[in-house]
Amino acid sequence: MQGTVKAYDAETRTGSVLLDDGSEMAFDAAAFDAGGLRLLRFGQRVNLAVEDDRVTVVTLSTFPLP
Repeated sequence: MQGTVKAYDAETRTGSVLLDDGSEMAFDAAAFDAGGLRLLRFGQRVNLAVEDDRVTVVTLSTFPLP
């Protein structure tokens, strides 16, 4: 699944993504940490792994999901 970063808080490592269908999905620090990222910026394209309607991994669209 892919989307665009809508918001990201560097202190909490949480944020939200606008999916390609227009819906919004939040992610927590565990999902951010699982992707091995250090920072996200508004408007960046990201790949998401989702299980049970919860984001488990967030990584840049140029990186493969682990």
